[in-house]
Amino acid sequence: MDVTRVEICANGLESALRAQKGGADRIELCRALELNGLTPDPRTIRAAVRQLKIPIHVLIRPRAGNFCYSDNEIRIIIRQIEVARDLGCQGIVCGALTTDRKIDLLATERFIKAAGNLPFTFHRAFDSIPDQYSALEQLIDLGVGRVLTSGGKSTALEGITHLIKLQDQAKDRIEIMPGSGINPNNVNQFLEKGFSSIHSSASRTNQGKSKGSPKTQLTEVKEIIRQVRMFGPILNKG
Repeated sequence: MDVTRVEICANGLESALRAQKGGADRIELCRALELNGLTPDPRTIRAAVRQLKIPIHVLIRPRAGNFCYSDNEIRIIIRQIEVARDLGCQGIVCGALTTDRKIDLLATERFIKAAGNLPFTFHRAFDSIPDQYSALEQLIDLGVGRVLTSGGKSTALEGITHLIKLQDQAKDRIEIMPGSGINPNNVNQFLEKGFSSIHSSASRTNQGKSKGSPKTQLTEVKEIIRQVRMFGPILNKG
């Protein structure tokens, strides 16, 4: 079995550089992590592409709130995808839902088309869907390569039982990537279940009066990576 890949959700260039220094395999680049992530500024994408040597997948989410987008918002998302693609990122993270909390197939298909040959991850809008088993089959049919999900719960640890069921359903047709609340204290529980990727912000918010947006912590990244790399050879021996 291959060693699990670690994707770090980086809230800006500084966090992305810390994640790379800590040994992360891939970056999900965003801004406003306190709002669960929004599309980063093109200047940030450009700088990250120039300075990082590991793959950068860009989160495309133009606003906070739900994932039901108007026609105008869909056009904005498509344009943001095209900008990120043209700036040289290596993947797109995006998604859309209908008002009845199902995958917006037409919008998502347009997003995938805008991404071109880049890998496409359907983000945690998936966790708002009541029937995730049917939704997973729809994403497979659309050609989505990966789903970032906490199994419909607030954290991936709370949703781990459901995540395992989704992974069993997915087989080799689509990747299930657990995310939300994964840290050095619980990462082994996901490694034991054989997920091929895990997603973590490895972040902390300032506790002072002027609380800012969460920033990736180098020590947390390093500890997650250490545990993953230790776990891989043990699995491979079996």
